[in-house]
Amino acid sequence: MLKITLQYFPIDFDVAFLRIKQQYIRFTHYKIAFYIHVFFSIFSLLAGFTQFSTKIRVNYARLHKGIGWLYLVSIIVFAAPSGLIIGYYANGGFWSQLAFCLLALGWFWFSLQSLLALTQKKYRKHQIFAIRSFALTLSAITLRLWKYLIVLIFQPRPMDVYQIVAWLGWVLNLIIAEIIIQKYIKK
Repeated sequence: MLKITLQYFPIDFDVAFLRIKQQYIRFTHYKIAFYIHVFFSIFSLLAGFTQFSTKIRVNYARLHKGIGWLYLVSIIVFAAPSGLIIGYYANGGFWSQLAFCLLALGWFWFSLQSLLALTQKKYRKHQIFAIRSFALTLSAITLRLWKYLIVLIFQPRPMDVYQIVAWLGWVLNLIIAEIIIQKYIKK
């Protein structure tokens, strides 16, 4: 993911994914949203992996808290709102656009609920919403994995793949998150 992200820096509007988004590059809000999303999403992904380490949470509580606040604020303020903007312009038509917009809204909502629970010292609720939030953060990886597998196995048309992975990339993650919550998190 870091390698994918770094190809956009220094800022270049004719590289990788942006090559197929040339009709939207003329929109300043799209360009700004895209780069905000790319930058803060990779940060969210990297920061999120540290948050589920019991060793870090117990032995380095201040580090867990600091990285966690950065994770949540980066999603709530930057990554999810910019994701909503670029989701509106998603490839694959209405169903892909709907999937990516719902992903952005869910990511924002779960992250916000995690933050609010934390400020109210409701740590179990915070943990549950953090799991949901990170499940959606992981969609950046699972979407690409599903895309690779579907193309390898079925070789469908590109837009068909995009419509499928737009949903599969996060819905299955959320289902798995709910299974983890039900099985391991005592309410």
